[in-house]
Amino acid sequence: MSHQLLNILPEVQQALQEGRPVVALESTIISHGMPYPKNVETALAVETVVRENGAVPATIAIVNGKCHVGLSAADIETFGKEKNVWKVSLRDIPYVLTKNLYGATTVAATMRIASMAGIKVFVTGGIGGVHRGAENSMDISADLTEMAQTSVAVVSAGVKSILDIALTLEYLETMGIPVVTFGQDEFPSFYSSKSGYHSPLRLDATEDIARMLYTKWQLGLQGSVLIANPVPSQFEVSKEEMEIHILQALAAADEKQVKGKQVTPFLLQYIAEHTRGESLEANISLVLHNAKVGAGIAVSYAAL
Repeated sequence: MSHQLLNILPEVQQALQEGRPVVALESTIISHGMPYPKNVETALAVETVVRENGAVPATIAIVNGKCHVGLSAADIETFGKEKNVWKVSLRDIPYVLTKNLYGATTVAATMRIASMAGIKVFVTGGIGGVHRGAENSMDISADLTEMAQTSVAVVSAGVKSILDIALTLEYLETMGIPVVTFGQDEFPSFYSSKSGYHSPLRLDATEDIARMLYTKWQLGLQGSVLIANPVPSQFEVSKEEMEIHILQALAAADEKQVKGKQVTPFLLQYIAEHTRGESLEANISLVLHNAKVGAGIAVSYAAL
């Protein structure tokens, strides 16, 4: 799609014009999800996995007043090193564009820009959702409202376990967003393949998920589908162990009065430091695994 505020990498543009599979990738994981140089190494590895599985990667970010759909290796390096990068959700896009700032896009912002470019499959680590204590704070991620209206499928390892998973699943149901877990009956919880919650839906083949997406959108049912892809068992951290670290991280955030968009990066960093890097390794492995599954879905969807 041509738009004055979009800058689409030529490789991505050609793939879209030819109807070949393209997978959108976020940039928040580069600027706010991992330390340098792990962030850059992971971003480049994710793009490689997408290519190896038959699709074209399109990492999305905001640079010089444009929404960039596809970044060069040099761009990814810049986002990995640059300190003054905005964490851009939907509400922030106009401001960051107007001010010509560096912007790393969250799930919501990446979805919207991907949709503008005509990309139908997006791979991330975990989506945002209903935060613990939301009955008092009203802290609900814009990822969920964006998923209700933007027709881009999201492949993730469930929702981040720092959130209230039960309330997030309830909210997704209320907003009419199908939740399908790939290959198991239990909904995963990011670092762990288990959450204690039954998945609303289950499919065991990427071809079946692609057909489900095609059918949903052919019916005129707008909005996303959340495809929950469990972290590989050899890299997961048990949900019981992780819960201990999450509660400690939440207490630390409360003590330091961390608020708003800074909460998630703070919690993830705290947990990584207190799990001796186990959670970081799990994070990297699940993103790579999501990229493989997401590329498979994109290939099957393009064939339809």
